Amino acid sequence: MKTFMAKPTDVQRKWFVVDATNIPLGRVASQVADILTGKNKPTYTPHVDTGDFVIVLNSDKIVLTGKKEVEKKLRWHTGYVGGLKEIDYGTLMQKNSPKALEKAVKGMLPKTSLGRKQFTRLHVYKDAQHTHEAQKPEFVELKGARN
Repeated sequence: MKTFMAKPTDVQRKWFVVDATNIPLGRVASQVADILTGKNKPTYTPHVDTGDFVIVLNSDKIVLTGKKEVEKKLRWHTGYVGGLKEIDYGTLMQKNSPKALEKAVKGMLPKTSLGRKQFTRLHVYKDAQHTHEAQKPEFVELKGARN
């Protein structure tokens, strides 16, 4: 029996909608990254982009467990001397919650041109409204919701 290798011309892409209400940030990010890379499909091939499009709704309602709102920090450097900036995740979630989810998902994708291409298929929205009704997305239930 031959090993199946997907070809870029054979890939069928779907659109999925994910509701992130009351789910921890890491659980949402890891399950979304699996869909973006195509690891949820039986036709997954590591060197071919077999992933789907993902729309994440309600990013304002994502949960940070433990003391992550205060202790976990996002750090970046501006490129200038003394330009190290940081913001804690509690503040980041209030100001720009889609960015927090995007950073988490991007860290779980491959650090190659393939991963950068997969990341472009992620769409994150703060509330339950999105502009992709024409693509007829399917709803996906994520595991790990908290009550």
